[in-house]
Amino acid sequence: MTTPGIRLLPNAITVLALCAGLSSVQFALTGNYAMAIGSIGIAAVLDSLDGRIARLLDATSKMGAELDSLSDAISFGVAPALVLYVWQSHGDRIGWVASLIFAVCMILRLARFNTLLDDTDQPPYASEFFVGVPAPAGGLVAMLPLILTMQWGTGWWSQQYVVLIWTIAVAVLLISRIPTLSLKTIKVPAKAIAPLLVGVGLLAAAIIQFPLVALAAALVLYLLHIPYSVYRNRWLAAHPEAWTVPPRERRAIRRARSHRRLRLRPASRRVAGAAMRAVRLPRSGTDVVRTRTLRERDHGSTPVGTSSPGQRRRSWRRIGIRRR
Repeated sequence: MTTPGIRLLPNAITVLALCAGLSSVQFALTGNYAMAIGSIGIAAVLDSLDGRIARLLDATSKMGAELDSLSDAISFGVAPALVLYVWQSHGDRIGWVASLIFAVCMILRLARFNTLLDDTDQPPYASEFFVGVPAPAGGLVAMLPLILTMQWGTGWWSQQYVVLIWTIAVAVLLISRIPTLSLKTIKVPAKAIAPLLVGVGLLAAAIIQFPLVALAAALVLYLLHIPYSVYRNRWLAAHPEAWTVPPRERRAIRRARSHRRLRLRPASRRVAGAAMRAVRLPRSGTDVVRTRTLRERDHGSTPVGTSSPGQRRRSWRRIGIRRR
């Protein structure tokens, strides 16, 4: 039985994420946009922890799920919209319309996510994907023009019309049906744990030394993964036999189908053994005659069992003996 203190811990983390998201608006109003970006990033990290901690401690509850959705709506919907409006629009009506569209699309995306949790008719591979861009990623991707401006100064990415178009485009990704990969279902093999930990250390060093550059690179890589996610989703839908098998077996199925598509026969030990026997030197006189017969029949040079003077001369030269 879960104690009340343990059950309170995931909800406390969710409240901290909510406070971090709302604090970004206060930092934007005072002109501290670097802290505004950092607050939304902290909210994203806390949001990824509360659900995992609740499942590990067996402290999930209906209240925690509703609180998590409300926190995401404010931290990644309302807060980024207000930060972008304060930074770029300066009271402009069109900018406010774009901010409203983003906040509404974020709330609609979260409402759809909650309804899909109760849908039992989804295919088995659906747990590996999100429908549309998830809330934390969407809130950070919307801040990408501000991140680029804070790191490299003003440019085409900081123009008002570019920011408005970018905000609406991210809002469309939120409510779209585009599948995106879910990190919750990724399983790391034992031999990859050490390299992964080294990568985590390098990532931490990059975030500490170059926080805005590391965040911008991570967001660009996330956007670039979407085509692969769409391909992976379609491949799993077209290959029902690969839904429940490990990734190694999936790769084997994919390679086998690619060989079949190209009409290639996969290599086997029998083929290798036949090739070795074909190039092996003959041992008996009968084998010598048979090999010479086949060679002369292919080239059509001399009759069976005879050789030309030029061939005999080259044979003497090959073994280093001068014929008398």
